[in-house]
Amino acid sequence: MNEPSLIQPSDLTELEFKLLNDYQRDFPLVAHPFAELARRLGVDEVTVLALLQSLQARGLVSRIGAVFRPNVVGASALAALAVAPERLEAVAAQVSAFSEVNHNYQREHRFNLWFVVTAASTDQLQAVFARIETTCASGAVLVLPLLEQFHIDLGFGLATSESPYFHRDTAPASEVAAIELSAAQRALMSVLQKGLPLVPRPFAALGWNEADAMALLAHWTDTGVIKRFGVVVRHHELGFTSNAMVVWNVPDAQVSQVGQRIAASSRVSLCYRRPRRLPHWPYNLFCMIHGKDRQDVEQRISALAQTCDLAAYPFDILFSCRRFKQRGARYVFPADLETLPELASGSN
Repeated sequence: MNEPSLIQPSDLTELEFKLLNDYQRDFPLVAHPFAELARRLGVDEVTVLALLQSLQARGLVSRIGAVFRPNVVGASALAALAVAPERLEAVAAQVSAFSEVNHNYQREHRFNLWFVVTAASTDQLQAVFARIETTCASGAVLVLPLLEQFHIDLGFGLATSESPYFHRDTAPASEVAAIELSAAQRALMSVLQKGLPLVPRPFAALGWNEADAMALLAHWTDTGVIKRFGVVVRHHELGFTSNAMVVWNVPDAQVSQVGQRIAASSRVSLCYRRPRRLPHWPYNLFCMIHGKDRQDVEQRISALAQTCDLAAYPFDILFSCRRFKQRGARYVFPADLETLPELASGSN
C-alpha cells in the first residue's frame, strides 16, 4: 500500500493536535457534533470540518466513527500463513483482496503473513479461511481466535512518551454479550463502518432517522458494544513507525492472571489470550507494543517484562515489516443487503 508522509505530533498545530488526541473517544453524539467540537475548542464549525478533512486527506485520520468490541458484533480471528519469501507479495495481495480482511502485515517469523478476518458469523469466518487456503496455496492457515480479552484498544495518546495508549474501559469484556443485528441495523452498519461523513449533520446522513441513530449509538457505547466512538488515528503516520506483536507461552493456570497484570501496566495497546496450535505455535498470550523506532519498541518490551515479571515465560517478538492493508473492520457487505433494499432508510 502507498505510505503517506510521516509527521511527528510536534509538527501539528495546537488545534490539529487536540482534534487528533482529545476526541479519539467521547465524541459528541449530538445532531451537530462538529459544531459542538468547535464550541469546545473556541473556533467555528467550518474550521473544524476543514481541518478534519485535511487530516484525513493527509492520511493521519482513518475515519471518525465506532470501534466495536471483538466478537460482540459478528466474528473475527487473527490468522497467519507461512509463505515462501519469493511469493510473499503475491500472496499478500491475494489475502488483501478479500473484503473480510481488514489488517494484513508481514512480520518477522516463519509465519510471516499475519491478517485479521471479520465476518458476520463464525460459519462465514471459517468459510473465508477455507477460501484463503484454496486461493493462496500456501498451506494451512494458522487460525487464532480470541479466547479472553485483557485489554482492548482505547485510543492512541499522542502526548505521552512513556506509554502512548489510553487505558480506560468502563465495560469489562466478560460483561458484554454478543448482539444480533436486525436487518435495519445491518443497513445502518454498512454505512457507519466506513466512518461518519464530514458534514454538519452526519447522523442524519446514515440512512436512518437522526435521533434513532444517535440513540442506538449511545446505547451501544454505554453497554460496551462500541469500545470507543471518535477519531481513529493512523499511528504509523503520526511517527510511531515501529510495532511488534509479542507472544508468550504461559501455563494455562496462570495466563489469566498474567494477562491482567500486563493490561494493568498501561504499556500495551492490546492484550489477548488466544489458543496454542501445537506443534507449530506454542504461544497463548498476545500483546501489541508501538514505538518511534525498533530500539524504542525493544526498550518498551524490556520494561514490560520487568514490570510484569515475565522472565520465566518463553516468548517471541514478531516485528512488523510491511503493512499491506489496514482499515476498520467490516461487519456488513453490500451483498448482505441486496435482499433488504427497502430497509436502507429504516430505524427498527
